[in-house]
Amino acid sequence: MTNILSAVAWPYANGPRHIGHVAGFGVPSDVFSRYMRMSGHDVLMVSGTDEHGTPILIAADEAGLSPQELADQNHRLIAEDLAALGVSYDLYTRTTTRNHALVVQEMFWGVHRNGYFIEQTTFGAISPSTGRTLPDRYIEGICPICGYDGARGDQCDNCGNQLDPKDLGNPHSRINGEVPEFVETQHFFLDLPALAGELKRWLDEREATGLWRPNVIRFSQNILDDIRPRAMTRDIDWGVRVPLEGWVDNPAKRFYVWFDAVIGYLSASIEWARRLARTEGTSDDRWREWWNRPDALSYYFMGKDNITFHSQIWPAELLAYSGRGDRGGEPGKYGELNLPTEVVSSEFLTMEGKKFSSSKRVVIYVRDLLSRYQPDAFRYFVAAAGPENQDADFTWAEFVRRTNDELVAGWGNLVNRTGNMIAKSFGEIPPVGELTDADRAVLDQVEAAFTTVGDLIARHRQKQAIGEAMRAVAEVNKYVSDHEPWKLKGDDQRERLGTVLHVTAQCVSDLNTILSPFLPFSANEVDKVLGGVGDVQPMPELVEVDDLDGGPGYPVLTGDYTGIRRWERHPLRPGTAVTKPAPVFTKLDPAVVDEELARLSG
Repeated sequence: MTNILSAVAWPYANGPRHIGHVAGFGVPSDVFSRYMRMSGHDVLMVSGTDEHGTPILIAADEAGLSPQELADQNHRLIAEDLAALGVSYDLYTRTTTRNHALVVQEMFWGVHRNGYFIEQTTFGAISPSTGRTLPDRYIEGICPICGYDGARGDQCDNCGNQLDPKDLGNPHSRINGEVPEFVETQHFFLDLPALAGELKRWLDEREATGLWRPNVIRFSQNILDDIRPRAMTRDIDWGVRVPLEGWVDNPAKRFYVWFDAVIGYLSASIEWARRLARTEGTSDDRWREWWNRPDALSYYFMGKDNITFHSQIWPAELLAYSGRGDRGGEPGKYGELNLPTEVVSSEFLTMEGKKFSSSKRVVIYVRDLLSRYQPDAFRYFVAAAGPENQDADFTWAEFVRRTNDELVAGWGNLVNRTGNMIAKSFGEIPPVGELTDADRAVLDQVEAAFTTVGDLIARHRQKQAIGEAMRAVAEVNKYVSDHEPWKLKGDDQRERLGTVLHVTAQCVSDLNTILSPFLPFSANEVDKVLGGVGDVQPMPELVEVDDLDGGPGYPVLTGDYTGIRRWERHPLRPGTAVTKPAPVFTKLDPAVVDEELARLSG
């Protein structure tokens, strides 16, 4: 058994999340985590709502709310949506907790004590109309390195280089188009050049494993070529305070949101351990099993626009805290913290050929989609056609086609006709008689899929994995068509009928286990079709909790996944009652396409 940390990107609290967001981080991380639990590993899956930074202030102003009120509102919405999607977090929390602030401040102290924070005078961008700091990401202009028009103030998405907003050509605010003013200000900079050697060694080791997606490792190595100190504080009054004399009481100095957000993986793990200690009497240091043990593994799931922060900024913070850079140093009270085993970055999902844009109405929010369609239909689309290793396009026509032609006509049809034939002919799982070569062949093919599909999920090849699972579904459908159990009539053929239906049912049960990380809701329903109780995949729960350190309460997403089905064949028991099933999946009317396109344009 291995300790596996599933560190899932933190959704930003400036509004509800759309399907493009969860296609990149939500579904892939959940499929992986469910499979790893089924394989017997000790998984800790953590994340939360990212609630600091200037964009929250801007959104709160527009909504007529305080930043905390906006964060409270959107944290709840996002957590509810992730629960409805079935994302099996051990803890989904938020960054406005006191626990998080304390962990961020301890990380700062450790990095500062080891000498990797440099205090410098620099230029900050100010909005002339509001007097408020403009975050680097809200300034656009021409990249001074590659000439790309549309580079952001913190980095250029075209060449991948880290930038300073004052170096942009024709800089302007993305909020209102005005030209920012640049004024002198004091900030703490993370000394990335002093950590570059260790970062390079770590990335070279990761490349040697051959496990990272090529685009992720190449991008991560390329950004080391122009590495420079990076500001980790901001002139803003919303965020975690800097715990240093002369700074802590300054109303306009806070940590940069990307300094504190990535620390959330650690703070959420610590909060999880503290909460578990309260309810089960375990050690509140249990988080160390995932963060300090050298044999523990950690996988970070996100979209490709966040690679920089997870393959450079966060590893640099971890190295600096542990004292593993040019300046040396000693680990703080959290000890030497593990670097990511793999940064699992997805590409972008577009919609009907266009980039997602709330302002241009090119968007469908998670909540809206799940109010009209089954969550597993969307999860299937993401697994089969999502942006795993290249940009992908969500179209309503393709969503309907894959739901009807693959999920309903392929898997759903096999489940439904198997349940119907058994209910009609026996009313229970029939005993198995003498097996033919064809019976053994289909049973062996399906059982082999446990290894094939499992290995692919473990290597983050989910598109190929679900393709292999559906290929096995097609083999079982062919077995049923070839053996025509509906023609096996009369007492002299009853034993053979029972054997064919038992073999078919066993294959369906196996395939249900194999598909369950992708389709957890329907997995429980398919289990009931075969006379089970529907406990294949435990689901997350939204729970109201108190702040551990005296702050206001808030909802978290959590769950008990100890009863999850193991990744192996579970022999069916003859005599288990089977009744006529209702269809597990809903076939979509082709008119859905025009209705949804009209809704978009409306």
